Formats: sequence, structure tokens, C-alpha cells
Amino acid sequence: MAKHKRQSRKNGSSAASAMSVVSTESNSAPSTQTTGFNPDYAYVVKDLRRIGILAGSFIVVLVAISFFLR
Repeated sequence: MAKHKRQSRKNGSSAASAMSVVSTESNSAPSTQTTGFNPDYAYVVKDLRRIGILAGSFIVVLVAISFFLR
């Protein structure tokens, strides 16, 4: 059989007081913190514009070819 280790329990009141300290600290923290995360998506807009221009030009070329093949 496997041996079972018993964990000694600490005083319950100290655990409860530690929980109350943690909860009061989290409530007192400011909710509006400024972060340094400011992404720059200029390259994404540039790529999307290029994709749109290429797709539009391919559609125009396909429509023009379809008139010549009829």
C-alpha cells in the first residue's frame, strides 16, 4: 500500500486573515492603469490596400478577357 502523508494544518484564523489582507489589497489597486502597449498597424493598412488593388485589377483583367473570348 502507498504511504499517505498527512499535512499539518495551520491555524485557520491566520489563513482567513491572510485572505482578507489579499482581498483588501486587490480592491485598493487603481483600476485605471496606463500601459505602454501602443501597437502600430500602419503596415497592415498598407498591405490590405495593396491586396485590394491587386484583387480589383485581377477582376478587371478577367472581365476584359471574358469580352475578348466571346
